[in-house]
This record gives sequence, C-alpha cells and structure tokens, in this order.
Amino acid sequence: MSQYPQQTQTAEPTSSAEQKWYQRVPDPMVLIFLILVAAYLMTFIVPAGEFQREMVNGRTTVIPESFHYLADVANLHVFRIFVAIPEGLISASQYLFIVFIAGGLFHILQRTGALENAIGVAVHKAGAENNTRSRNLIIAAGTFIYGFFGVAVGFENNIALVPIGVLIATAIGCSRLVGVVMAVGGIGIGFALSPINPYTVGVAQGIGELSTFSGWWLRTLMVVACLATLIVFICRYVVRVDYQDDQPAELTKQLKDYTLTRRNLITLGIFVAGLVAMLIGVFTRGWYINEIAAMFLLMAVVIGFANGLGANELVKQMMEGASSVTAGALVIGVAASIQVILQDAQIIDTIVHSLSSLVGDMPIALAAVASSVIQGIINLFVPSGSGQALVTMPILIPLADLIGMSRQLMITAFQVGDGLTNLIVPTSGGTLAMLALGKVSYAQWLRVIMPLMVLVYAMCWIALIAGHYLGY
Repeated sequence: MSQYPQQTQTAEPTSSAEQKWYQRVPDPMVLIFLILVAAYLMTFIVPAGEFQREMVNGRTTVIPESFHYLADVANLHVFRIFVAIPEGLISASQYLFIVFIAGGLFHILQRTGALENAIGVAVHKAGAENNTRSRNLIIAAGTFIYGFFGVAVGFENNIALVPIGVLIATAIGCSRLVGVVMAVGGIGIGFALSPINPYTVGVAQGIGELSTFSGWWLRTLMVVACLATLIVFICRYVVRVDYQDDQPAELTKQLKDYTLTRRNLITLGIFVAGLVAMLIGVFTRGWYINEIAAMFLLMAVVIGFANGLGANELVKQMMEGASSVTAGALVIGVAASIQVILQDAQIIDTIVHSLSSLVGDMPIALAAVASSVIQGIINLFVPSGSGQALVTMPILIPLADLIGMSRQLMITAFQVGDGLTNLIVPTSGGTLAMLALGKVSYAQWLRVIMPLMVLVYAMCWIALIAGHYLGY
C-alpha cells in the first residue's frame, strides 16, 4: 500500500467556453503528428541538397562552401508519413527503453516509502516548523536534493516525488505552493542544465560526435547558480505569496513518528550506490544509454528484492511504473519520425544552409543565445528532450561548424532552450502531471514562476556568452 496521500482530480469544466486557453491545447502527440505532416509538406517546398563531408580527427565535419542542390530526388508518397512513425520508434528504441526502465525503478522506489521517511526524519530533527532560519535551510536542502534528482535521473521520472515536496512544505508551516515550486522548480532546473543528462546532453553529444558528458564544468556552474537563485526566490518571495489552498496537504504521520527503518536505509544506500556506479561507468568506461538503462534495471531488481518483493510482484511493479511513462516514451519515437521524413527527402542540409545565412553574420556569442531561443520555441511543439535532439541536432551541429561556433557551445545552447521551457510550456506533459499531483493549477504556477524564469534565462544567456569567450 502506498504511503502517499491519495490524490483526487478536480472536475473538468462542462463547457469548452469555461476552459482556459492552455486547457484547449491539443495533446502533445497530436502536435507532434501535425509537425510531422508539416515536415512532409515542407519536402515539396524545400529543395533537396547536401554538403560534402570529411573525417577530421575522427569526426565527420561539414566542408564549408560545399553545399549544392540535388536533382532528380523523388517526392515522398503521403503513405510515407505513417511508415515514418514505426521507423522513428525503431531508430529511437534505446531512448524509449531507458524511459520505461527508469519509470519502473522509481515506481518501486516510491512504494518502499524510504524517501518519504527520510524527509520526515530530516524535517523533524531540523526543528523547522516555527523557525525561519531552519525553515530556509530545509527549503535550501530540499531544493538541492530535487535538483540532484533532476541532474542525475531526469524529468518525468521524478513525477512521483512531487507530493513529498508538498509534505515538506506542510511540515515547515508553508503552503503547498512552496513545496511544488521547490520540487518542480528544482527537478526542472536540474534536468534542464544537468551536466550528465543522458536524455539531452548524452543524445546531442552522441550526434555531435563528442565525448559523453564532456564540457560538464560550465553546465555544473550554471545548474548550481540557478538552483541557488531558486532557493532565494522561494525564501524571499514564494513563502509570502497569498496562496488560497482549497485542498490543504496533510501529513500521513506526525513528524515525531517518522522513522528510518533498517530496510529504508538499505534501500537508500542501494539507490545512491547505483547512481555512483552509473556515473563512474559513464566517466571511466564510456557507458552510454544502454549501460545506463541496464544500471537502472539492476537497481530496480536489487531494491525490489531488498524490500521483500517476489519475482512476480517485482515484474508487476516494473510494468506499472513503465505504463505510467508510456506517453512520454512514445513521444520520443514519434518525434524521431520527423527526422526520418527530413532524411528521406534529403532537405536537412538545405535547412542548415538557410539557417547559416540567417545567423552567419551574427557574432558567435549572440548566435548561441539566438539558438537557445529557437530551441525553446521548438520545444513548444516537440516536448521531448531526446526527441528534440534527434530532430534538431543533425541540423544545428553542421550549422555550428559553418559559422565557427564550437559544437559544445551549440549543444549547451540547445540544452538551455529545450530544458528551461519545460517549466512553462503547456505541452510539457511531465510538468502538468507534476502540478496535478501537487494540486497547483497551471495558471497559478505561471503567475509565480515567470519572474524566476526571466532571471534564470538571463543567467544562462550570460553563461553562453562567457562560454564562447572562454573557448568553451
């Protein structure tokens, strides 16, 4: 039986006229299919073309000024739209599997109650209920912990942890809004700027033929600085917001009753040890998506058995967890089908050539900022970091080569634009699911989070400009 309080859904408006604009936005999968159709139609407008390429120091690079149009490239049949979808799912299969496995892992971890008990004990020992200084320390610690999960694990995989943030806020005498901003903001910023994000950085660097998670130092500075800004924002602003809570959160226990059992400690130890082993494998043995997924699977099995789950129950819990992230996983595959269409029509290099003419005259530092803005706009329509990397990186990596920008800087610009917009776009299913679990409406969320987003974007753009001048 789960230790989390039961979440209830509010009734949907009976009339579409009563719905807000963001409630009328089509499902992300519908939007992606519409983009796929638009990409197909684009193949009749954009002529086929290609650059010449060569191997330089083991990397495939574009030869400047080698672009030429291709003749006699046949138009794609309309049926190709539907064939591209299963082909996209196949091409992105490794990314789908890591999402399914991670979903199963965190479902099992949630059911153990180890994290909730650990937080309950920490809040009680800190005595933060009526002490402003202790309260702020708890908020700071909680924000960095959620940021760590965003950095090391991902975004949607942490959906189940949001109610714990609400419990922390309740325990220290704050509104659920404080808990949701701490949890969703911490996870979102951690994921967006993670130096070791396998979904965005790992995929993009694979496409860009860079060492996995190389260039980590700038992203580490960015994520630490932005998480610190989030902490100040919560302690100085969010705690004072006049938030009317129609469904006040309740603790499942009194703070004094929270304890960490021996099994809880073992569970947390296995989880942390698994993450450490994963990072060691990535940095010292060249592990990539498949090895990371395998480590998540091993962690799930060991944690399940350590908590007394039999083989059948372990499989059941893994399946339940995987089913909860099916929509997010399939988004990755369908987004990859856009790339299939563009490749079949041989128009990617033509798009690169056109984009280079738009930003080629910009200073490189300004082009990095502009690239992050473009990625943010694209993320409105392709709300999947891995899927967006698969769609855009084959275009933007050659573009970076052509205008003299480092591939590392272009990938970081992609990460900023893709990741941070997850916190505000209405097509981000993970964000909306987190807000639903925290029982904070999207409109309430936007009113509170937008001032922070202005600060965080400004900080990241300054970092991109500085990165260029530092030779990043």
